[in-house]
Amino acid sequence: MTDDRSASLSAMPRIAAVIPCFNEALAITQVIEGFRAALPGAEIHVFDNNSTDDTAAVARAAGAIVTHVAARGKGNVVRRMFADVEADIYVMVDGDATYDTTAAPRLIARLVEGNLDMVVGSRVDDGQDALTYRAGHRFGNRLLTGTVAQLFGGGLTDMLSGYRVFSRRYAKSFPALSQGFEIETELTVHALELRMPYAEESTAYSTRPEGSHSKLSTYRDGWRILKTIGKLFVSERPLQFFSIVAAVLALGSLALAVPLFMTYAHTGLVPRLPTAVLATGAMLAALLSFVCGVVMHTVTLGRQEAKRLRYLAQPCVRESLRAR
Repeated sequence: MTDDRSASLSAMPRIAAVIPCFNEALAITQVIEGFRAALPGAEIHVFDNNSTDDTAAVARAAGAIVTHVAARGKGNVVRRMFADVEADIYVMVDGDATYDTTAAPRLIARLVEGNLDMVVGSRVDDGQDALTYRAGHRFGNRLLTGTVAQLFGGGLTDMLSGYRVFSRRYAKSFPALSQGFEIETELTVHALELRMPYAEESTAYSTRPEGSHSKLSTYRDGWRILKTIGKLFVSERPLQFFSIVAAVLALGSLALAVPLFMTYAHTGLVPRLPTAVLATGAMLAALLSFVCGVVMHTVTLGRQEAKRLRYLAQPCVRESLRAR
């Protein structure tokens, strides 16, 4: 790390490392010690999500501040972390010891120097087949990240990374509606929808300690993430969604109506009355769908304005530094 970056970090305000955990007794000590070495002045918080092993006791013995979260799911843990912890910069990482804690100062420095609100640690294979350990995860990550990029924009390459650095502005304006592993999708879309400044930094990704196991289910959690993307598209881009529905219904209505008009032009009769009724109903549904999109778009703008005002109520990273 350069001298300039070291100087920036020495003047930095409160930093909190927040670590969501579920049955990570074999790995959590390594994560805590890694953060203590990389970020000597940071508070280290472990949020134990009803673990059935000794995760909480091991984390407490290693010197972390331990909080129990009864509601199962990573999304519930993130909601509790951002609500309970008071800091100017939040470093969030999974407690499985797969992420490189030595990269934390570099990610924080990127946040501070760029006056950003989120820095994502993009995972890079360390050469030990960490990412190819479960081939479905890598393919699913590319698929889901690409889907979000198409629907919401942005240039992230690893949307599902669990290694992120946030400003206080971000943490205190994030509603955290998700319950499980789909929380990373919501974290990304929140930044994109409020047009927050963000960046990606490559970080090493390694295998888990021997004996520990991943809690992520490739197909079940992948399906939940895909559903979350769909729900966010409807709630954050309702005009686009309902316009697509309206276009499909209108095209279907026209496809049914054109033969009827041709028959009427030649004979002056409408022999297929049920088809005519169906075409009329489809066109009315298309109009109603478009109107719903317009109304919901207005509501969404109001919600985004409220979140934006909440976001602006917190000082940016540079203002926090000046205040210190």
